[in-house]
Amino acid sequence: MRRTKSMKLAVAATVVTGLLTACGSVGGSTTSSSSGAAGGGAAGGATKDPKSMTMVTVVKIQGVGWFDRMAEGVAQFKKDTGVDARQDGGDDATPEKQVQIIQNLIPQKPTAITVVPNSPASLEQVLGQARSQGIVVVSHEAAGMKNVDIDIEAFDNAAYGAKMMDNLAQCMGTSGKYVAFVGHLTAKTHMDWVQGALDEAKAKYPNVTRVEDPIESKEDENVAYQKAKEILGKYPDIKGFEGSAGTDVAGIARAVSEAGKAGQVCVMGTSIPSVASKYLTDGSIQKIFFWDPALAGQAQLKIALMLAQGQKVQDGTDLGLEGYHSLKKLTGTDNVYVGDAAVIVDKSNMAKYPF
Repeated sequence: MRRTKSMKLAVAATVVTGLLTACGSVGGSTTSSSSGAAGGGAAGGATKDPKSMTMVTVVKIQGVGWFDRMAEGVAQFKKDTGVDARQDGGDDATPEKQVQIIQNLIPQKPTAITVVPNSPASLEQVLGQARSQGIVVVSHEAAGMKNVDIDIEAFDNAAYGAKMMDNLAQCMGTSGKYVAFVGHLTAKTHMDWVQGALDEAKAKYPNVTRVEDPIESKEDENVAYQKAKEILGKYPDIKGFEGSAGTDVAGIARAVSEAGKAGQVCVMGTSIPSVASKYLTDGSIQKIFFWDPALAGQAQLKIALMLAQGQKVQDGTDLGLEGYHSLKKLTGTDNVYVGDAAVIVDKSNMAKYPF
């Protein structure tokens, strides 16, 4: 919808006033009500100027390597598009912190909120409120959420977990005990990965046994370290650890190394080289699995921009990002699309990924 010159001046005055009176306000223009699933965005498909938009990416926790890397992607999106984009998150990985951040954002009416939930269920209500205000909502690592326009996954989560098990089982000699760590029991993608791994073990590696329910690390390397020490004491014959949070394998590897079992106990999981390189080098981590958080950050925001401009996401959508060139709708879902962005790294190729 075109604005008259006087309307533009009025909007400009409102934005300036808001910036002067509300520290931390994200500003930006309002959007029309989202229509759900792969639709949403501007009413009637009207095109909006990206430079008039504001988008905020709310992550699980600030100040850890994984989300520091995602912030680089957010900054790159801002540079490429002109959208006023930034990242926010709590100082710990509690769902309550994310709820509060989003509640504070809603009155500021950003064009879009993209979010990596600690607990998808805990965010359903507040994200529903955001959408009712015409804010586009895109999630990541949250397949199955209802109050989002689109959830974008780097890959099929069950297949990712199965691939992790294939590698872990081979390292373990296809027999022995292992345990699985997750950031939170409420982190759906983490639970999907460890379930995918367990299903693969039951189907293909009958002598590989998970001896505990998933162990919660709270996205904290020190918690993972302490829990791993407990497991090593409880199960002296443990042969494998599977980590899900980006900091899990580093904490586990520290415990394994201190126990003098580097190379004897297999440690694998999701992480990035900047977090895991020390332990990949000394052999206390064998492999890490990941997708580039910077690209995932851009993928969320590119989808939000498409929706805000009235475009559709569908099978074959190309986001112009490595691993996201041909999105696929996840079978059995209405609003989940997956890429093909998984990477497997060991000490021989970690230098290829300088982050």
